Amino acid sequence: MDNSNNLRPFGRTKMMVTPIGLGCWQFSKQQNLAGKFWPTLEDNLIDKIVSISLEGGINWFDTAEVYGKGASERALSKALQAAGKKPDDVLIATKWWPMFRFASNIPKTIDERINALSPYPIDLYQVHQPWGFSNEKDEMTAMAALLERKLIRNIGVSNFSAEKMKSAWVTLDKKGIPLASNQVPYSLLNRKIETNGVMEMAKKLGITIIAYSPLAQGLVTGKFHDNPELLKNIGFRKHRSEFKPAGLEKSRPLVMLVKELALSYNVTPSQIALNWLINFHDDTVVAIPGATKESHAKENAGAMSFRLSDIDMERLDRESALFK
Repeated sequence: MDNSNNLRPFGRTKMMVTPIGLGCWQFSKQQNLAGKFWPTLEDNLIDKIVSISLEGGINWFDTAEVYGKGASERALSKALQAAGKKPDDVLIATKWWPMFRFASNIPKTIDERINALSPYPIDLYQVHQPWGFSNEKDEMTAMAALLERKLIRNIGVSNFSAEKMKSAWVTLDKKGIPLASNQVPYSLLNRKIETNGVMEMAKKLGITIIAYSPLAQGLVTGKFHDNPELLKNIGFRKHRSEFKPAGLEKSRPLVMLVKELALSYNVTPSQIALNWLINFHDDTVVAIPGATKESHAKENAGAMSFRLSDIDMERLDRESALFK
């Protein structure tokens, strides 16, 4: 599929991305604590998920060091090679894990990231969380040094507040480097970034929002509302308030509207939810749904094949306003 009509600017960088990328946490092979969140996916299934995503027009993939301690990065590289993709045919985003580390660890571990993703370059390197032993200024200074050495191409952050995001932006701006992105949870069922200053600051500074958990971990599709038996097999998620009976009732009216629109557009509920995310704020938001089945990969890419009307986007906006 030709995705050239779908490309949009990524922050104030030279990167052009499709509004949907593929989140690759599920490629972790259960290699560490973060990897245990997902079942082990076989290599041939990972290869198919990546291949279908590419065929659907997706041009970028998001992974991280902590996703199986490099297992996700290695699986992604292998799958892209199996699909015949050369370096620079696609864009790769990965992340440095800051917990119990100082900013000085950033240059010490970059070779591990480069080797795990080889032969693909790191188009976006992100600080995964704001919880390191160093502050964001020192982390951005270390990231900028990698960029100047041409070891990475662009810099982003993840889970940063509006205040920390601005501080990171200021540090890089002094060096003439744009802060490309902030990766945060964002969906129709979690719109907190619209009230805590993150969205407003991102728009003001020209920073792209990368929405993770864009389907609220499956909740927005209505599958758990329709079949509560599924809740028994979703691991840690079932203990969260939104998956309990009162939480399901709170989200039911929105889910009903998503399903109604899916019927009228002849698409799936997940595609409605993703399409709203990537269009409601013009070009500011891109989304990285994951995929553990071939059908998920097809649905993700298909979310770029249509556009909700302004009226329907406003209906979804109103119905989901209580999740701000």
